[in-house]
Amino acid sequence: MIAEGARAPRFGVEEEFLLLDAETGLPSDAADELIAALPAQRAEHEFFSSQIETATPVCETAGEAIESLGGFRTAAGSAAAGLGIVLAGTGLPPLGGELPGRVVEKPRYLQIADAVRGSVARYYSTGAHVHVEVPSRDAGVAAIASFAHWSPTLSALAANSPLYLGERTGYASWRYLMTQQWPTSGYPPPFADAAEYERIVGGLVGAGALVDAALVNWSIRLSEHFPTIELRTADAQLRAEDAVALAVLFRALTARALREHELGVRQPQPQPDLLRGAHWLAARNGLGGELYDPFDARPRPAFEVVDQLLEHAAHELAVAGDAELVADFVARRRADRGPAHRQLAAWDSGGIAPLLALYRGQE
Repeated sequence: MIAEGARAPRFGVEEEFLLLDAETGLPSDAADELIAALPAQRAEHEFFSSQIETATPVCETAGEAIESLGGFRTAAGSAAAGLGIVLAGTGLPPLGGELPGRVVEKPRYLQIADAVRGSVARYYSTGAHVHVEVPSRDAGVAAIASFAHWSPTLSALAANSPLYLGERTGYASWRYLMTQQWPTSGYPPPFADAAEYERIVGGLVGAGALVDAALVNWSIRLSEHFPTIELRTADAQLRAEDAVALAVLFRALTARALREHELGVRQPQPQPDLLRGAHWLAARNGLGGELYDPFDARPRPAFEVVDQLLEHAAHELAVAGDAELVADFVARRRADRGPAHRQLAAWDSGGIAPLLALYRGQE
């Protein structure tokens, strides 16, 4: 647990969005125009011209992150409407995923497209990534290992890509399935220390399996640019408040893991296939069925497992002042069964038009 008087780690959130035609719902290559319309905002290109990204500054409080992301969504949503497009917080486009995306002409993106080839031609994956500061890369590696137990549950809370190619996929997060095609995918194995982590990543780069160390696509990784660990499993979210709630929940879990590392406590590691299976079940069921603990593989109702996670992180959430925010977030998830369920309800009520209204925040 966090020592008395200790400061909660700082954090940041990167949100990616799909740009969809306001009439057809198909991906729209309007990133250049939308970014140009947002000169005062943190708007950046993503891999395809039908995606954009924003990021918070380094934050100490949830309120700072909500202000940053909420302000961006308001400005970008208004500008998007003027361009005949919709800013969509969803992990995959519900329509048009069979069409190759237009890669943004940045040298690194073009290099990735050349190296990874056909597997990214239709890779519209859009997520919410969370960075939490760590005191050292060794501490970060230890925190990553400690987080393995809870990663599937957090993934279930974040699942938001149930539709693809105009059909129900049967999964709360079809995006999870799509991310498994990368050379590094799924939860990373435990490492003895940062030196071993860097040796393995360096070997993958040297062999040509990765373009560079920043292309590691494990569900959680050490950042190559910041003194952080980065969570990458969350689908893009319908609400900025939900993205921030997920971020501070991850921060609390990281804070506990860092304290345990300082105390020399080393958590046992789940068997890799059980951990992979727990993530798969979380992607399929979201919050609408059962999840399981990757240590014992016993299925339990999803919110029973969520409650265990909250109990584990309760002290750290309280110290950071995030307990009420996360409690409200989980209460919303209990009430609506998560954003994937909301997307399906909108789709079933009338297809693409009510779904686009949901993305606009009008339902």
